[in-house]
Amino acid sequence: MEKPLILAVDDELQMLAMLKMRLEANDFEVITAIDGLEALEKARNNKVALIILDLMLPKMDGYKVCRMLKFDERYRNIPVIILTARSQKIDKEMAEGVNADAYITKPFEPQELITKIQELLKNAHPVYRKITDDKEL
Repeated sequence: MEKPLILAVDDELQMLAMLKMRLEANDFEVITAIDGLEALEKARNNKVALIILDLMLPKMDGYKVCRMLKFDERYRNIPVIILTARSQKIDKEMAEGVNADAYITKPFEPQELITKIQELLKNAHPVYRKITDDKEL
């Protein structure tokens, strides 16, 4: 059975390593990027099921990455979870403005992130919905 591919984007290597380990432990395949340009390139060149995106990134911020993907017909249906230390109301509003699907602030509960990923994938991908429904039998 093919595992959903998640793109995790953060410029903090420890955070990326933790995310990768946690996601792989929950049956996801993970690729990573450490800046906005690398994130765009990997999102466009891989069959990504979901993106976890920090806002404060070198080369291109997370808002711009999200906007460029969400306003492109080919990538608009990929769910994007903003995972950031920025907790101001304006930051969340800006994320909504670029069509992010969820907004989680750091520090975060890992299980909250996993639950949100599963929920978004179940809503976005019929193939994933079938995999998770079969597991519940």
